Amino acid sequence: MTTMDTYAAPLPPAQVGTTSLHWRGGEPVEAAFDERDADGYADLRSYATIGDGRTIGLVARDGRIDWLPIPDLSSAAAFGALLDAGRGGYVSLSPTTPFRVSRRYHEGTNVLETTFTTATGVARVTDSLNTGVAGRLPWAELGRRIDGIAGEVELRGAVVPGTCFNTASPWVHSTAHGQVLRLDGLTLAVRTLNDERVEMGERDVVVHYRTAEGSRHLLGLVGTEREALYLPRPEEIDTGIDRTVANWQTWSDTFAWDGPWSEAVERSALMLKQLIYAPTGALAAAATVALPESLAGGKNWDYRFAWIRDVAYSLTALFRFGVREETHAAISWLLATMRRHADEPQVLYTLSGTLAADDPKDQDVPGWRGIGPVVTGNGARDQLQLGVFGDVFSIVALYVDNGNVLDDETGRLLTALADRACDRWRSPDAGMWELHEPRHYVTSKLGCWQALSQAVHLAEIGQVPGSADRWRGEAAAIRAWVDEHGWSEELGAYVWYPGSDQVDASILLHAISGFDRGEKMSRTIDVLRRELGSGPHLYRYSGVATEEGVFLACSYWMVSALQLVGRGEEARALMDELMAAPNDVGLLAEMIDPDSGAFLGNLPQALSHLALLNAAISVHTDDR
Repeated sequence: MTTMDTYAAPLPPAQVGTTSLHWRGGEPVEAAFDERDADGYADLRSYATIGDGRTIGLVARDGRIDWLPIPDLSSAAAFGALLDAGRGGYVSLSPTTPFRVSRRYHEGTNVLETTFTTATGVARVTDSLNTGVAGRLPWAELGRRIDGIAGEVELRGAVVPGTCFNTASPWVHSTAHGQVLRLDGLTLAVRTLNDERVEMGERDVVVHYRTAEGSRHLLGLVGTEREALYLPRPEEIDTGIDRTVANWQTWSDTFAWDGPWSEAVERSALMLKQLIYAPTGALAAAATVALPESLAGGKNWDYRFAWIRDVAYSLTALFRFGVREETHAAISWLLATMRRHADEPQVLYTLSGTLAADDPKDQDVPGWRGIGPVVTGNGARDQLQLGVFGDVFSIVALYVDNGNVLDDETGRLLTALADRACDRWRSPDAGMWELHEPRHYVTSKLGCWQALSQAVHLAEIGQVPGSADRWRGEAAAIRAWVDEHGWSEELGAYVWYPGSDQVDASILLHAISGFDRGEKMSRTIDVLRRELGSGPHLYRYSGVATEEGVFLACSYWMVSALQLVGRGEEARALMDELMAAPNDVGLLAEMIDPDSGAFLGNLPQALSHLALLNAAISVHTDDR
């Protein structure tokens, strides 16, 4: 920890993005908190996350939790100041006088430690969404432990439930065992340890603390939805923090990685684990909703769903790291969900495995820093995205190739899907980027090529029934189509769609899939960097630079593609440069502004972390 400087007044938003918010190999950097604007919105780089396998909370550097749905990630956000600073609700805890702050995760965990330094002393806050002896707790339990490190520090905590996107009003309710907070079916109870005093308002609870060297205090919160609420003693919540640290470290001890960028790799794996919805094994695309991809607004989506694509990429990483339970849970969830629903695999499902609603709703809240709209639900459900076929077969083939076997029902399902891909590949679709104008996107065709190639492999090793002859023939037809319609010799690259001189960064995935690791892909890489590049990063496709930030996953896909086409030195140099992308605690959003480095889009973004992990795997595996 560095020596305390004079407290700095908040900077205007244009100056946000100091080095204290960038990754330094996990080492905490002490700095003044200066990234919350006059309206109460914090810079997105300011957030760390905590999670319990059901939900995730976003904690800003000033100790305020601005996002916490209870009890599940897909629940209405009881604490949603992230999108509505005035009425969204929060759980705050910070010194009452100016402070400097540093933070880090407790080693091998998703338990956050924030150290506040004031003119009179030092205090540390440990934030945990607690887990139980045998997994997740039946209720949500937030533990915020306060330890006095030196001198004295006065802190103020506040539990201020919001309005669930202006659909409900919180109130304080008196019971035989004390007062609780009610909100739209939620029952919430504040539990405190060694406080100075507690002030009960009509809709909130404020708690005051004074630390001394060696003192221990607690601000706890427990909650349930439409069920009875267990009221643990504050000491039990405090003990639960230690148990949660041990649970996370037990998981981390199973994690095996002997390659480069180890701190960033482990942190991304822990972020990925946090996004796995423990009741089903589904992987949430992100923890948040409607964070803008552009400061101009209009591209604000709900990512609290499970995309088949993300499951496919996650298994590559999880198998490589020796993680067993999550890999089996993810594939079991996916195959069971597909069998229960439509004839074709959907682009996304809810975390519980149901079909997503097909009517996204505009919510009556301003959005982060007033950038709307805030839309819940996701309309991509009913899109035709041919790449999904490739994702499904990649998942299954990876599972089998790692020494596992399929059941008969799954084998029959995959036979039917392969036959459907034979017919569907000739159709226009929305593409990977979920666009509204159907076209014959080259990477969509390659998704079907990938599906049919893997189907042939699975048939040849006896894992799916049926003849592979048709699948082999259609895969060859797709390759011929791409060679004829998807390559431009004039441009020197694979094009976005036939007749176009535009490019699409998702073609990089087909160096990874094995479609092309030769000269054409290498030449395409150079064109992508020229046409879509901004520093070490890439935009998703031609023409989108005026609409959104650079897409972080594409930057890491570039690392993998460079390595796989034989340009390993460039791959390693680019990966080193990309280590500046995560924030100070290793979190990645969907996009960043290439000029300021500010985060854009939902976070933490599974696809970004998965791309980082798989880039590291590609470089390390190919180097051996």
